[in-house]
Amino acid sequence: MLSASPRRSLPPWLKAALPAGANAARIRQICAERGLTTVCAGARCPNLGECWGAGTATFMLLGGQCTRACRFCAVASSARPPAPPAGEPGVLARTLAELALRYVVLTTVCRDDLPDQGAAHVAACVKAIKHDCPGVKVELLLQDFRGDEGALRTVQESAPDVLGHNVETVERLSPLARDPRCGYRLSLAVLATLRRLAPRTPLKSSLMLGLGETEAEVLASLSDLKATGVDIVTIGQYLRPSAGNRHLPVARFVPPEEFGQWAERARELGFRHASCGPLVRSSYHAAEAFAAAQL
Repeated sequence: MLSASPRRSLPPWLKAALPAGANAARIRQICAERGLTTVCAGARCPNLGECWGAGTATFMLLGGQCTRACRFCAVASSARPPAPPAGEPGVLARTLAELALRYVVLTTVCRDDLPDQGAAHVAACVKAIKHDCPGVKVELLLQDFRGDEGALRTVQESAPDVLGHNVETVERLSPLARDPRCGYRLSLAVLATLRRLAPRTPLKSSLMLGLGETEAEVLASLSDLKATGVDIVTIGQYLRPSAGNRHLPVARFVPPEEFGQWAERARELGFRHASCGPLVRSSYHAAEAFAAAQL
């Protein structure tokens, strides 16, 4: 399934539309005026044009700087980021109501500098949305909280509709791609804890391909995720955020047909939904994945 030779130039299937149109401009302006961070722009998501053009967005909580420095991520890193915006829960809820969204993904930077790593702030954001926008489904894509069950319980008790945490890559490559405070086994433990705390809530995780993983390693990761109780899995192509030393080079561009094969393998393993493709990211078509998992 996985070929050995990497491609040096960007293949045609990785071309994505630039963000354009009234909805995209409106979302950008509103977020800038209100100090809200979208992971769409902050993480340079290749689907930004499609999603913003359709009037949807994924928001990043706890500020725009992360205390960790993973070698695949475009988000800025800082040992001491500014304090999370105190009014963010209310501002976020009002903004979602104004944008008339039906489904929102909330992701977070890591905040190892905070006593609770930001758990209470994340929970407050979910509660504010549930109160002000009762028709909106909320998906949480969480940091690992260093495996702290109290922090995970705090965010889980805010009653999000989907809980997610990404293992990102296969176990062998995790130390290379992720900050030393992260870990493949830690991520699996976090997912297992979330499954135990919220047995009926859809659970989601994601993998990147193109870092040098083997077919056997990808299959092992999918098996590990299924064993923890993950319902929804996404698999996409790793794209290097910059050419600097911080970010890992792409080892290989995986063709679309191989992603299709991985979707089939994931379904064979028993996942309720698998979204796999070169431009697929954790929050891409999240509402559709939620609906499929519910069915």
